[in-house]
Amino acid sequence: MSIIAVFNQKGGVGKTTTAVNLAAALTRIGRVTYGIDLDPQAQFSAITNVIARSGTDTVLSMFQSNRPLRELVKESASKIRMVPAHTELSKVDALFGKGFNVVNKLNSALQIERFGGKDTPVLIDCNPMVGVLSLNAIFACTGLIVPISADHLSTKGAMQIEKTLSALEQVLKRRVNRRYLLTRFDGRRRMSWDVLKQVEEHFGADVCRTRIGENVSLAESPALNKTVFEHAPDSRGAHDYDELLKELLEQGFIE
Repeated sequence: MSIIAVFNQKGGVGKTTTAVNLAAALTRIGRVTYGIDLDPQAQFSAITNVIARSGTDTVLSMFQSNRPLRELVKESASKIRMVPAHTELSKVDALFGKGFNVVNKLNSALQIERFGGKDTPVLIDCNPMVGVLSLNAIFACTGLIVPISADHLSTKGAMQIEKTLSALEQVLKRRVNRRYLLTRFDGRRRMSWDVLKQVEEHFGADVCRTRIGENVSLAESPALNKTVFEHAPDSRGAHDYDELLKELLEQGFIE
């Protein structure tokens, strides 16, 4: 199975950009791909133009009434099959607490409905907080991608995630397979290389060899509600996400 969560406790690191463009890269090679937006800001949903009218169109209804995930799926113009988000998702923590059955809810639903099969990967965009929604993503995922923008504050955020994962793994009884992805990388800046060195020293083989460069097309495409492949398919940003997908497929991180 391939259920990939994209998470960092720091915003502005390319989390949603990575989720949406990795999903789009998968559809470009003919893979049926699901996207699940677990961020109440709903940026993944907006970029794919799949808009939830209310919380009932999101995983909130899965929590509230056990609504099947398949009833929530809508196909985007980029062919990503989306479960969208809505601001009402922010109610989840207050309504349901953090018991095991609650934080394992998405995992159970994905297993029952056989999402994340060999030919149908799932990309989950998490909100940047350790709460019920992000915990559901971590409990459900077969792999976790942690985007790190090439600055020192983002690196500290990734190190905090490592501590969070270490604590959760005692409950999960397994190591969460993860990859740390450098984003907004500018080879002309010494800080980018300093951050890369620091990340490689700390996370070792879990660091992706692909780096997502600072790119105008990547910055523009969300404002146009498009993936980078729709906006600028020949851009460096599109190339970088194609290369990232190739790397993850070669490693078996995505089946």
